[in-house]
Amino acid sequence: MHIDWLDLNALDQRDVDGATAVIETARAADCPHELAYNSRTVAADLRYGWEANPAQAALARGARDRVVGVLIVRYSPWDNRHMAGIEITVDPTARRQGLGSRLFEAAVERVVTDGRTLVTASSWEGTPGIEFAKAMGMDRALEEVKRAQNLWTLDRDRLDGLAAEAAAQHPEYQIVSIAMPTPEHLLVQICEMTAAINDAPTDDLDIEDDVFTPDRIRAFERAQFAHDRRLYRLVAQHRQTGALAGHTMVGVEAMTPWHAYQFDTSVQRAHRGHRLGLSLKIAMLRLLAEQEPQVRVLETWNAASNDHMIAVNEALGYRVVARAIDWQKHL
Repeated sequence: MHIDWLDLNALDQRDVDGATAVIETARAADCPHELAYNSRTVAADLRYGWEANPAQAALARGARDRVVGVLIVRYSPWDNRHMAGIEITVDPTARRQGLGSRLFEAAVERVVTDGRTLVTASSWEGTPGIEFAKAMGMDRALEEVKRAQNLWTLDRDRLDGLAAEAAAQHPEYQIVSIAMPTPEHLLVQICEMTAAINDAPTDDLDIEDDVFTPDRIRAFERAQFAHDRRLYRLVAQHRQTGALAGHTMVGVEAMTPWHAYQFDTSVQRAHRGHRLGLSLKIAMLRLLAEQEPQVRVLETWNAASNDHMIAVNEALGYRVVARAIDWQKHL
């Protein structure tokens, strides 16, 4: 068994295929509710990540040089420069042989060399990842919940009623669609508005606020387009001043067009208390029905402690699909 770090500037398709095979086999065993992986999406994830920040990746190889384990290390170039996110995937047929521990040690060695002092990881509730994280000395820091709704079975009359009630509380605001990529003249306002997500609970995670700049917004858009995602953003705009008060974003992946991802929904503190978040989300459901009528499933994530947004999501018809635990370890 040996571990090799990849050169992401010269990815070998065989390595991508090997990594994809392991990641997909583990998904089927541990989280069958997740969408299946393919080599195209795995390659895009390695090269572009979430915000055009390439990962560092290593493969563990067994007999006949077959890939049996995948290690991914992620750094943010924008903030939290003390932290590294790690993802370890071991083929179910190769588990309980010490391979996961070796990959964790390789990750820590790389992270320490790169000057980071905290590693974080996530594992699905009810899977071997829980005991593995504990065995690696990681501390439980945050519980997250994945919810989804079926857009084809929504009670539209009920949503119309909720929308009318919410709209009555913010007549001074309007919901506006913003073209993607973000128009240049709106970048600064989009940065300020996006930063409102920092008010979402992070429980015991030792992380700093995200820092949003025009370059970061552009990097996010490049990465999403590299994943072949169609992006939709709606904003709540103050009618009198033109100020952007809040937004919601959804991505539809071209290769799985029946499935969409709810990204950030946030409202700036000065504009809260008017049910803008609820109006934004309902307006997005209407927009998807018009622009992407084939979408059946829309999924979202929240910290389990985010009572306010959970109440909004459940009012819209979201139901729990799975739970995950975020772990951390100071080095």
